[in-house]
Amino acid sequence: MTGAVSRRDVLEAGAAAPLVGMALADGAQAQETGPAKLPENGITVPIATRINGRAVKLEVDARASLLDTLRERLALTGAKKGCDHGQCGACTVHIDGRRVASCLTMAAKANGREVTTIEGIADGEALHPMQQAFIDHDALQCGYCTPGQIMAAIACVREGHATSRDQIREYLSGNICRCGAYVGIVAAVEQAAAQMKEA
Repeated sequence: MTGAVSRRDVLEAGAAAPLVGMALADGAQAQETGPAKLPENGITVPIATRINGRAVKLEVDARASLLDTLRERLALTGAKKGCDHGQCGACTVHIDGRRVASCLTMAAKANGREVTTIEGIADGEALHPMQQAFIDHDALQCGYCTPGQIMAAIACVREGHATSRDQIREYLSGNICRCGAYVGIVAAVEQAAAQMKEA
């Protein structure tokens, strides 16, 4: 039937839209970020960092986690609060290119460093190869863990640990998918690893 829409078309459109929208919407909010109103009453420290390529200066509670600062102060909600104990990987971001559990990382530790979140990996409206590979392999179901999975997967490839399925499973073992999309996730990492080597 001419003009028929397949299940794959619907899934791709549905999965890509929030990824792109999230990047654009949150990126736009991050551009306007300046010294935001301080919601905490504790001891504060000034930090100057770069987040997704943009300079950010903030006064943060010395006890604040990077995850809470990203989500609550900067409206970068891509990194998810899962277990809040560094055990599920949903909050994975990069600091100076290395993956970290942002729930266990103090915001003050980002001072003078480069932070990259899921909102910062797309090139405009063009998805990162890892984002596209997750869509291609249906590697997301509810999607809650997906930002952390993608950030960990990118680091896994960059660190040279995506040369076999066993190695990919081992290096992504700290990222939990409650839906059990692991087969698709491993396939996505294999696809993106090849593309990232070519880039």
